[in-house]
Amino acid sequence: MCVPQAYPALLTRNLLYTGMTRAKELLIVIGSKQVIDFMVQNTDTKKRNTGLGYKLENI
Repeated sequence: MCVPQAYPALLTRNLLYTGMTRAKELLIVIGSKQVIDFMVQNTDTKKRNTGLGYKLENI
């Protein structure tokens, strides 16, 4: 899993958790310790307006 330095709103604990739990046999995290520590501490979640529900209803 590549964890680059990026916009702080994208570096969330949820994203890190998702990447870790999707690994089936092996997980290698590539990134700086500071960014990973930031992600672990960042519990902010933002409401995502993707329109997915609407799209699924209108298939």
